[in-house]
Amino acid sequence: MAASPAFGAAARTGSAAAGKSAAAGATAKAPRAFVFSAIGHAFKAGADEALLKRAITEASQDKPVFIVATGIKAAGEPCSDKLYAQRKEVLDESPRPIIVSPAGTDWTACRNSAGRSNAIERLNRIREVFYPSNESLGLQPLVLTRLSATAKFRSYAENAYWEHGPVLFATLNLPAQNNHFLQEAGRNSEFEDRLVANRAWLHRLFALAQRRGVEGIVLFSDGDPGAHVEESFSLLGGFSEKQDGYTQVRKQLRALAEKFKGKVLLVDNQGDAKTPPAMTWRGNLGHLGLGVEWETVRVQPGSANLFSLGEEAAP
Repeated sequence: MAASPAFGAAARTGSAAAGKSAAAGATAKAPRAFVFSAIGHAFKAGADEALLKRAITEASQDKPVFIVATGIKAAGEPCSDKLYAQRKEVLDESPRPIIVSPAGTDWTACRNSAGRSNAIERLNRIREVFYPSNESLGLQPLVLTRLSATAKFRSYAENAYWEHGPVLFATLNLPAQNNHFLQEAGRNSEFEDRLVANRAWLHRLFALAQRRGVEGIVLFSDGDPGAHVEESFSLLGGFSEKQDGYTQVRKQLRALAEKFKGKVLLVDNQGDAKTPPAMTWRGNLGHLGLGVEWETVRVQPGSANLFSLGEEAAP
C-alpha cells in the first residue's frame, strides 16, 4: 500500500532533519584547530633571563594551549641550586601551561669545586626542582604522564607526554653536543642508561599513538638526531657511526615513523638564528629547528599538512 503524500512528506522532512542533526553532531565533534608554542634555547647566546621572560610573554599572546621551553641556563652560568630556583620562579609565572625540557647546557658541563664533572648530580637536581609532580609549570598547569611513573625508569621525570586533540606531544632528554656521549672509555654510564630509557620511551609513545589513532606526534628535544636528513648525512662531521651519540635514536625514530600512519614532527634547539625557522619533511618525518627565538605552530586536524608555521598559525 502506497504511503499518503502527507506521510511521505513528513518522512522526508524527518529524514532531512535527522540528517542535519547528524551532520551538526559530526561537526560539533570534529577536532578544532589549535596552536602551541615552542621557545628555542633562550640562553644559547648568553645569560639573559629577560629574553626568556619576553619569549614567554609574547608566545602567550597567541593563546597557545601550552608552551614548551628547552633550556634553563647558559653554558657559562653556574650550575647552582640558587639559579635553578630563580629560573623556576620565572617559569612558574607563565600565564599558559609551560613544559620544560632540559638542554645540554643545563647540566652536561657542570663541575664541582674540585673541577670534576658532576653532570649526573646536577641533572638529578634539575629533576627534583623542575619535575616535582605530574603537572607542568605555569599558572594553569597541565597534567602530564612522566616516564618516571614506571618503576624501572623512575629517574627520568624530564621525559613526559600529554595529548591535545588528535596529537600526542612528548619531551625527550636528548642533549646537544653529541647526546652527552663521552669519548673517554668507561665514562658513558649516563649516556648508556639514558639510551635505554629513551628507547623504551619512544617505543611506548609510538605504541600509544597507534592505539589511540592520533594524527600526529610531536617530540621536543635539545639535540637534533638528524632523523629527517639523508641516510649518509651526519650532523657530526668527521665522526664515525660508533662515535655518533645520536646513531641509535636516529635509526629508531626512522623505523618507528615509517610504520606510523600520521605525521611525526621533531622540534629541537639546533636552528640557525640567522634564518627564519622552517619545517622540512622527509616523508612523514618533519623537523623544526629553533635558535633563541620562539615559534607558534598551528595544528589543523584532518588536514593533509596537519602542522603549519608563521602567520598561518593564528587561530
